[in-house]
Amino acid sequence: MGDVMATIDQLKFDLLVLLRQKSVLYGDFTLSSGLRSSYYVNCKKTTLDPKGAWLVGQVMYDLIRREQRNLGVRVDAVGGLTMGADPIAFAISSASYLHADDPPLQTFIVRKHPKAHGLSKLIEGNFQPSQSVVVIDDVITRGDSTISAIDAVRAEGGTVAFVSVLVDRQEGGREKIERLGYRVVSVFQRDDLAQEHVPSHAETNLASA
Repeated sequence: MGDVMATIDQLKFDLLVLLRQKSVLYGDFTLSSGLRSSYYVNCKKTTLDPKGAWLVGQVMYDLIRREQRNLGVRVDAVGGLTMGADPIAFAISSASYLHADDPPLQTFIVRKHPKAHGLSKLIEGNFQPSQSVVVIDDVITRGDSTISAIDAVRAEGGTVAFVSVLVDRQEGGREKIERLGYRVVSVFQRDDLAQEHVPSHAETNLASA
C-alpha cells in the first residue's frame, strides 16, 4: 500500500506542476458564473494534453475508488456537463479499463440542451437509468454546471453517488452542492494552484519573452 500511495502522490504532484504551467492564467477575467477574477483556471489545457490526460485519469480514478470505498456506494459510470467534464470522464474510464476493472467505469456526457433531432437525448454515451454515477467537473466555482449535470442524471432515473472535481475554486460551489445532499471531493483547491515555487503559465511566458 505504501508504494501505491507514493506513486499516486507523485502522479498528483506531476499533475499539479502541469496545471500550474499550462492552466493557470493571471489577468482580469469574467468567469462563466459572471464573477470577475484576477486569475483563470483553464483546465482543458491540461486535460486535453496527452500527459495531462493520463495523469488526470490515474489521479481521479484513485480518488473516486477511495471515496467509493469510504461511502460504501456503487459506481457504474462517470460524466458531467459538456465540455469541461468530457476529457476527464473519458480519462477516468480509460484508467478503469487499464486497472482491469470488471466491469470498467462507463462514460457519459450531459448536453447543455437536448438534441433537436433524433432521440432528443440530454445524456449521451453509456448511461442507463438504473446506474449509480459520479458526476465530474473540471472546476467548481459557484457549482451551477455541476448541479445541472446532477439534475439531468436524476431526471433520467440515475443516482448520483457523489461529485468529483479536479479543482475547487473555494467560492461557494462545493457548499452549494453539498447543501443539496451530494458529497464533493476534489483533487486540488484554489490555494494549491496559487503556490509560487512552481512557475505559472504567465511567469513562464514572462521568463521567455
